[in-house]
Amino acid sequence: MNLGWRAWLLAALLIGVLPVPTGAQVFLGSRPHPEFGIGPLFVRASVTPALGSVTVDVLWSLEIPPTRSALELEQDLYMLWPGEVDGLTNRGTPDPSLSRYVEARGFTALSVGRLPLYAQSLYQIGHDRPPEEISGGAPFVTFVQTGGALGLTAPATYIRVPWTPKMANRSWLIDLRMSIPGLIKPRRATWIENVFWGTRHIVSIGYNDVRPRAVFPMYFEHRDRVVRLGDAPAELVVNFADAEHLKINEVFPQSSTKRLSESLERTEVVSSFLEKSRGTAPQQLTVEFGYFSGLQALAPILIPLVFFVLGNFAGPVLQRVALNAARRVTARVHVGRPHQHPRGRQSGVILSRDALARIVPGETTYDDVIQICGPNAEHHEQLVMPGRRTLVYRGRRIIPNRTRTIGWLATVSHWDLEDHTTQIELEDNRVRDIQAHVRRSRLPAPELLKQ
Repeated sequence: MNLGWRAWLLAALLIGVLPVPTGAQVFLGSRPHPEFGIGPLFVRASVTPALGSVTVDVLWSLEIPPTRSALELEQDLYMLWPGEVDGLTNRGTPDPSLSRYVEARGFTALSVGRLPLYAQSLYQIGHDRPPEEISGGAPFVTFVQTGGALGLTAPATYIRVPWTPKMANRSWLIDLRMSIPGLIKPRRATWIENVFWGTRHIVSIGYNDVRPRAVFPMYFEHRDRVVRLGDAPAELVVNFADAEHLKINEVFPQSSTKRLSESLERTEVVSSFLEKSRGTAPQQLTVEFGYFSGLQALAPILIPLVFFVLGNFAGPVLQRVALNAARRVTARVHVGRPHQHPRGRQSGVILSRDALARIVPGETTYDDVIQICGPNAEHHEQLVMPGRRTLVYRGRRIIPNRTRTIGWLATVSHWDLEDHTTQIELEDNRVRDIQAHVRRSRLPAPELLKQ
């Protein structure tokens, strides 16, 4: 195994033990047409349940052509970051030349300072050998553009990385560390989703993204100074702490890998390799995720259980409420044609006067009565008088007393109840006597009719 592959394997191991990073954007050389490349490159972001500012580490080394010397190519590097940096700063006076540089191009400087800069040996990894801090760090200036047709731009940061011989040493990685606010964005969701499944967020890191309006003019002016990716692997990495309470919903691109960290406890790693063939085309790694509590973890079980319990207990209550509401509506509203006497609601058998007039005592037989009145009658026979029996027809009618009428709808003040009873006595299979009784009463609401 040659030195290059050994360095690459150690660099991959280094990703797991150094603080978590997220994506750099564009590297620029001090002179046009840099003859070296960036590689390996790791842009890592660390996400914790606190969801505040994200610590971003950009780790890289330089690929020097075998026909050139690092002394010949020695120069400072610059990096354009499409956002602001805060929190992590190094001691030292700012570099005023950076502020003058951006202001001369029509930008407004917001903040200046120095970022921590480290060098990590690939062959001496461990708690007993922490990264070596590079004195002075990396000066930066955060700027915006206030004029123009589109108005105020989002902040961008211009960082100068001083040259150190360890940049060209393949056994070392340079680590530029930043704290990036606003890198984690909340995902829009309904309040029900947030209550039961927790709030979901989106974190996105990338490389070669020069589309922001504050970054593009600086890139376009110095596009001949862009440092390209080398042959060594380059990767975007997001480390998520507290993996037991983490839920990753979606990852883009889909070719990204998810795995548990081999060196960091309770940490899940999402990574995506950068393709050298894409040149300066933007490449991004986007993860939709959420941290949940213990109760939210049981939501898939608790929610069906809650609905089951509510369905069993609340079902009869809701049914009773619905029936009461329906009775109130039917008691006060009647549907029928206007200017027509309401027929009301009827049950049982109510014989009309015409039907009773067709029954003649002494002539009408039992079969005639059944044919005129129907078979739904009560039969009463006298055992002491075998030739006599009585047919009883019962019926009920509820008639609404309509007040205000609007089309087919009318309000009802009360309901009139009529109980009809008709007794037909027969002797020797012929009608002997007929008696019809009607009992009337008033109801506040219609009763349920029974056959």
